[in-house]
Amino acid sequence: MRRRPSTSQHRRAAPPGRVRIVAGKWRGRRLDVADVPELRPTSERIRETLFNWIAPRIEGSRCLDLFAGSGVLGLEALSRGAAAVQFVERDPRAVRFLRDSVDNLGAEHAVVHGVDALRFLQAAEPAAHDFVFLDPPYSFDNLEALCGLLEGRGWLAQGASVYVEQDARKAAATLPPGWTVRREKKAGNVRYLLADVAAAP
Repeated sequence: MRRRPSTSQHRRAAPPGRVRIVAGKWRGRRLDVADVPELRPTSERIRETLFNWIAPRIEGSRCLDLFAGSGVLGLEALSRGAAAVQFVERDPRAVRFLRDSVDNLGAEHAVVHGVDALRFLQAAEPAAHDFVFLDPPYSFDNLEALCGLLEGRGWLAQGASVYVEQDARKAAATLPPGWTVRREKKAGNVRYLLADVAAAP
C-alpha cells in the first residue's frame, strides 16, 4: 500500500478508513485503516487483477509486503492460500492497525515488522520469497536500490515475481537486468506491473 495524494477517483475506489478483502477464506472481511496522511489501500479493482495474474502460484507461497500500510496486499495473499507473509511498515500508527488486523483475522503466519523497508532489507536475516509486493510512496526514489537488495541479499526465491505500483504520471521504474515485465496495466493515475525475476538465486 502506497502513500499517494487522494483524489475523488481514489476515494470512490476505496473509502478512507476501511478496506475489504476481495476473495478467499476472509472474503468480505473489512479491516480498519490508520488515519495516516496520504496512506490508502491498493484498490479492490487493482488487487483483483493482480491476484488473477498470480492465482496459479499463490497457494503455499511465501510473500513479502514492503511499504505495507494497511497490509491489504499481504492479507489478501494469505486469504487466498499463501503460506506466510512478512509485512514491513515504518509508520507506528499503521503498524498498530496492521497488527490489530492480523489479530482480528487470526492470521497465524503473518509477521509484522515496524521498520523502514530499506533498513529491513539491509539488516534483517534474508529469507527467500516467491512474491514481493512493492507499493512505495510516490516520493520514494530508491526503487532501483531496493530491488538490488532484494536480489543481492537473497530475499527472492528461484522464479520469484515482484509486483510494483507507481504514479502513472511519472517515468516507469528502472528494474534490474534480467527482470522481465510479464504484465502491466494502468488504472487512473496508477501504473502497476508484475515482473519475473529469472535471475533470482
